[in-house]
Amino acid sequence: MTSTDLTRQRLALVVVCAATLMTVIDETVVAVALPSIEHDLGFARSQLPWVVNAYLIGFGGLLLVAGRVGDLVGRGRVLLVGMSVFTLASVLCGLAQDPTWLVAARFVQGAAGALATAVALGMVAALFDEPAARDRAMGTYAFMGALGASTGFVLGGVITSALDWRWAFLVNLPIGVLVVAIGLRVLPRESGPGLRGGVDWLGGALLVVGLMTLVAAILDSSLVLAVVATASLVGFGARQGVAEVPVLPLEVFRSRVMTVANLAFACFVGAMFTFQFTVTLHLQEVLGLGPAQAGLGILPIAAGLAVVATLVFPRVVGRFGTMTPMVAGLSLVTAGLALLTRATADGSYVTDLLPSVVLFAVGGGLTLPAMMTTAMSAAPAQHVGVASGLLNTSQQAGGAVGLAVMSAVAAHVSAGALADGASRADALVDGFRVAWAGAAGLAAVALVLAAVGLRRPAVAASPDPVSCGRSD
Repeated sequence: MTSTDLTRQRLALVVVCAATLMTVIDETVVAVALPSIEHDLGFARSQLPWVVNAYLIGFGGLLLVAGRVGDLVGRGRVLLVGMSVFTLASVLCGLAQDPTWLVAARFVQGAAGALATAVALGMVAALFDEPAARDRAMGTYAFMGALGASTGFVLGGVITSALDWRWAFLVNLPIGVLVVAIGLRVLPRESGPGLRGGVDWLGGALLVVGLMTLVAAILDSSLVLAVVATASLVGFGARQGVAEVPVLPLEVFRSRVMTVANLAFACFVGAMFTFQFTVTLHLQEVLGLGPAQAGLGILPIAAGLAVVATLVFPRVVGRFGTMTPMVAGLSLVTAGLALLTRATADGSYVTDLLPSVVLFAVGGGLTLPAMMTTAMSAAPAQHVGVASGLLNTSQQAGGAVGLAVMSAVAAHVSAGALADGASRADALVDGFRVAWAGAAGLAAVALVLAAVGLRRPAVAASPDPVSCGRSD
């Protein structure tokens, strides 16, 4: 390989990693800006989770379709289209004038992020033929994902404090333009059979509509939307049984391990997003911290999780297999969430939150790669790509639905406490405590599913780098 080819190869890796970094950061960058967004755009508290959930639904709902499109028309093209739309949607988020505008732009941003992310791992593998070079590239890719999850909280807090929450989105404009410009020059010009090769657009649409209306039904307590969600999701399942090229081949669910692992993963991620969302609000609206301080307060969750997943887990799994760290991790997460229920309005970060932050970081760092390794090890060779997409979809859908349920319950409890004469801080804490108890319940369900449904010979394998990178 000539020096020019080597430079081109490395620049292509930079483009792929930068695209992934941007999509991961935008999952968490809004977390500490939520109170400012709520105030500036007039969000109702019960509707505030849409700022997070619209992104998750757009992202998770289209991952499977995006991967298929990449195979048909070329991964480089799909990544560049995804990044271009992602950048434009980021600008629209930054210019939003009302809640509907922001939520719609966040959905488009998530859908575009799915286009870029769904093809990223395949591009890394295709760029590097030599095993050692491929391993280094995969390590770099995984690190960028972990970095994005860790820095999103701090970046959002610093930008919101120093400038305005809008700049957390607008900063993507120059970065996105640069990534696309370089990508046009260095990414491989792949080709495929074209869209005539078959894409289950109807199945993809039913999945997105089902997830969107399910979250809306939960947040709005709407029976009509619940019926639409049920019909859409049932229709999606039926469609996958008859589609010529299904988005999600139903035979993957013949594996008990894969089915249970995805259910447990969805429950765990639902607990995780509830934790991040409510703790961020508690730091600012109850403890009175500024956005930058709140970002630093929640940083140990993502940073600790990334360190444990990348440095501790590989050693533990090599000695004990995947079940031991999975059960231990879920036990720590459940305990951490349960501890939060003792928080008070006049407490402090160190006494009320930090112990749970530490437990969640360590437990999550063991749980995420253990679940992913277990699920992927059960995938038949012909369905490895589908299994990876399903796992990522379970992550996004579980986070969106879990957060919708727990935030709706928290808002209802807080409203009731206010009506009974409680102070705003006490009312908020009452709601948060119920949400944390519910999240602990979700983690406990994941623990039972793992302990009972995933008992099998230990799998001593390295975690999937992409999935670990998207663990926030």
